[in-house]
Amino acid sequence: MFDTLANRLQDALGDLGRRSRLDEETVTRATREIRLALLEADVDFEVVKQFVSSVRERALGQEVLKGLEPGQQVVKIVHEELTELMGSADSRLAFGRPPTVVLLCGLQGAGKTTLAAKLALWLKEQGSSPMLVAADLQRPAAIDQLEQLGRQLQLPVYRTETTDAVVAAREGLERATADGCDVVIVDTAGRLQIDEALMDELAHVRDAVKPLNVLLVLDAMTGQEAVAVARAFQERIAFDGIVLTKLDGDARGGAALSVKAITGKPVKFASVGEKLDQLEVFHPDRMASRILGMGDVLTLIEKAEQAVEQDEQEEMERRLLAGQFTFDDFLASTRMLKKMGPLQGVMKLVPGMGRQLEGMEVDDSQMARIEAIVLSMTPHERRVPHAINGPRRRRIAAGSGTTIEDVNRLLQARKQMEKMMKSMGKGKLPTLPAELTGGGGGARTKRGRR
Repeated sequence: MFDTLANRLQDALGDLGRRSRLDEETVTRATREIRLALLEADVDFEVVKQFVSSVRERALGQEVLKGLEPGQQVVKIVHEELTELMGSADSRLAFGRPPTVVLLCGLQGAGKTTLAAKLALWLKEQGSSPMLVAADLQRPAAIDQLEQLGRQLQLPVYRTETTDAVVAAREGLERATADGCDVVIVDTAGRLQIDEALMDELAHVRDAVKPLNVLLVLDAMTGQEAVAVARAFQERIAFDGIVLTKLDGDARGGAALSVKAITGKPVKFASVGEKLDQLEVFHPDRMASRILGMGDVLTLIEKAEQAVEQDEQEEMERRLLAGQFTFDDFLASTRMLKKMGPLQGVMKLVPGMGRQLEGMEVDDSQMARIEAIVLSMTPHERRVPHAINGPRRRRIAAGSGTTIEDVNRLLQARKQMEKMMKSMGKGKLPTLPAELTGGGGGARTKRGRR
């Protein structure tokens, strides 16, 4: 979602970052580009105006202009202002005496029901015992959808035959208390637009279950409309935080940058994909780093830790430090990458990798082909890749349903991966192996050119 904005801001700041001296004209030109980039990203005009004013005021300060690296200091200022814009305060969920109630609200189509299941899974992984309560009695099949998601996650879902959302929410809370669940997630009804009936029902449900967390679910694809919705809900429902859905879409991302400044409420979570495990805690500082092309090493580390066991991680680190990278290691690393999510999204977390991926199609289906080729090798061939000669390559290709060229590309990719790991250990910028982008002689662009 932030690709276009990221490119524009990086272009605007690129020249500044290389300058050893700054003047007012240079800063003015850069802030003008920053303003245009934010406006094109559908950020609220007043928010843009305040943001640019703060950056300009700090960038023209004597401490920056007389510093040893003024250009880098301006980049740092933009990073800090972006972080502040999206919310620098602690935005974790509040927990009290069990069961803690989380109330979800928002318009129809924002993704509340799916988000309820994603949040329940996230809480389950944190060690909680959540229950989903179906209080959306307006949308056809909403309760059935929530029950299906609950079965998929092996989590309890409370439903009732009542037509009163307040009764459904209250009974769900009572059942969760009786069953020993420590978190209750209440999925409420939405409307196609804000109306008095929606707000009255939400207010009554809120008063009945007294939630510690009221989360407003906003569709990030709707841009400025999401900000207008947040304003309207803020006037009637005292929500505590915001969850942005569809952040993996191709919209311009203005809602994520505007909504905290407009409402004063932090963005707590971001839904970054359709799968139920694709919900992330929203870290403003990390998002600012991604937008400015600095990557997001902390999130990358967290994803890797979730994808691999501690003993496996230590063993792989030991082998890499020893300069060993066999096809067994290659297979383990590709399987780990699959667990971490879509490959292109993972690679963008690597500092400096965003621009390398520009125009490329990183092909996730290549992973299955890689596994087929590696599993067609003998244990000896996986341990000693240099032993794979011509006849062995023909046998591996036949066994995996691929071509000799595919096998050759994978052998070359292993060498590139080995070099990449060594260069990362030395603090150098890695390059993307062509095999993982689906290309042979080079990565494919979106138009299919090489």
